[in-house]
Amino acid sequence: MRLPRNALGKWLWLILSVIVIDQWTKFLITSNFNEFDSITLLPILDFMRLHNEGAAFSLLSDASGWQRWMFTILGSVVSIFIFIWLRRLPVRGQHMLAAALALIMGGALGNVIDRVLWGHVIDFIRVHYQQWYFPAFNIADSAITVGAALLILDTLLHRDQPVDGRKQPLKKKISKRKASKKKTV
Repeated sequence: MRLPRNALGKWLWLILSVIVIDQWTKFLITSNFNEFDSITLLPILDFMRLHNEGAAFSLLSDASGWQRWMFTILGSVVSIFIFIWLRRLPVRGQHMLAAALALIMGGALGNVIDRVLWGHVIDFIRVHYQQWYFPAFNIADSAITVGAALLILDTLLHRDQPVDGRKQPLKKKISKRKASKKKTV
């Protein structure tokens, strides 16, 4: 078996896993719940089938229908961008960045599939406390959120390193100047 030469080959399993789990859970919900049906799992957690025609937090859900295709195109473009980014990442190193990108891409494609098939995203996880309700979400949304958090964490941990892993030439020049000043003193 040939080893992958870029991070995409190494992380493709995660992208596909997110899509499969997302679509499988949505299939289970649509097979067993009508829209707005719910079941309480914990005092703070319900499964409730909801159809979201908008974006996160139902943004633009009451628009006239154009948002379906805008969010489908946006999700597809983001996925293409991430695909290219993962192909350019080396296989070794930058695991957190690659995992973050794979989670975001898998989640984006999971929701794109919903928009193409149904015209809306199927949300079903509802977290609440007393009369406060967090907007409903799904596995794809969770993967995007975890991926975004990992992307931010990776950026904070590696902010001094460029994406390609090479040292920055500017720092080398500054270091050489400091070293030459110390020799002359």
